[in-house]
Amino acid sequence: MTVKIKVENLSKIFGKNPKNVLEKLEHGVSKEKILQETGHTVGVNNVSFEVEEGKIFVIMGLSGSGKSTLIRCLNLLNKPTQGKILIDGEDIVEYDKQKLKEFRQKKVAMVFQHFGLLTHRTVLDNVVYGLEIRGISPEERYRIARENLAIVGLRGWEDHYPNELSGGMQQRVGLARALANNPDILLMDEPFSALDPLIKREMQQELLDLQARLKKTIVFITHDINEAFKLGDRVAIMKDSVIEQVGTPEEILATPKNEYIKKFVKDIDRSKVLQAKNVMFKPSTVVSVKDGVKIAINEMEQSGLSSVFVVDKERRLLGLVTIDDAIKALKENKRLADIIQENYFTTGPETYVQELIPIATKNKYPIAVVDEDKRLLGIIVRVSVLSSLV
Repeated sequence: MTVKIKVENLSKIFGKNPKNVLEKLEHGVSKEKILQETGHTVGVNNVSFEVEEGKIFVIMGLSGSGKSTLIRCLNLLNKPTQGKILIDGEDIVEYDKQKLKEFRQKKVAMVFQHFGLLTHRTVLDNVVYGLEIRGISPEERYRIARENLAIVGLRGWEDHYPNELSGGMQQRVGLARALANNPDILLMDEPFSALDPLIKREMQQELLDLQARLKKTIVFITHDINEAFKLGDRVAIMKDSVIEQVGTPEEILATPKNEYIKKFVKDIDRSKVLQAKNVMFKPSTVVSVKDGVKIAINEMEQSGLSSVFVVDKERRLLGLVTIDDAIKALKENKRLADIIQENYFTTGPETYVQELIPIATKNKYPIAVVDEDKRLLGIIVRVSVLSSLV
């Protein structure tokens, strides 16, 4: 995958002489001691990470960890004290005022926690605001605004004012406004934290659905570990202005780097993080429809299974054959194709384990994991689902 954002050794220190504090940081002086001795606040300390194009990168941490300071460095609302921020290979820290203005108008957009809507403007006029500043013609900017309001599910609300909308709807307006400039990168600073839990879950799913269509590069800030693991392709966990660990949710769950990370992931609901692709195993016992009944019986005997999946030459799933039906078919001289049944469940690789639990506990056959073309990717047995929660 192409790296869209590359951050190298980034530090941000607030105070009159931030450069003088860097040496103390390099010698391991704590941010608390630096504040006490110098009056300077360490916002971000020597942070490095990469974000792949079209992926959601979540920066997670508690209050004061430095996550919001960090995201504001990515569009230079906070000017870094040291380090590089490479966007498509260009270090934006070196941009002059004109290049920075173009970068903010065309390449990056930010969605804030408290919506940031202009209360005296209608929904439509809020969305056109950035396009208006760029000098886009009225006809074109209103066309673009209406398209983006439709994308976020607000068609028909164009003439309403922000105070007539729910919190979730106001955040959708903010998202539409950010999307209107068609940015490559979306920076989202705790955008759902002010919403009630039900609306928050709806907005999380809507963001995932939107991302599946638009494939933006997103940096998302949150203090909620469950939200981080649900949304993030990769997650960075911050503490005291440094990144403690970066990885996929599965990697962090499986191999927490230290005690701090272990405490974070201890109580997480794994069923909402792990997906079918994480708990399936490659099917070693599969028969082709052109094989005979005897081959199917041999495969089941050798693997110790009482059923086997049947595929065609393109490995598309055709059905399942049980040992009882196979033995009976052998006696009756039937073909394998004659005894294929469809009394089993299939799922896609992205399905969360949470959705598979009731299926796995009730179904006597393995769950088949298939792609969009019904090709068999893997098999999930009940023990795989239940053991993944431990």
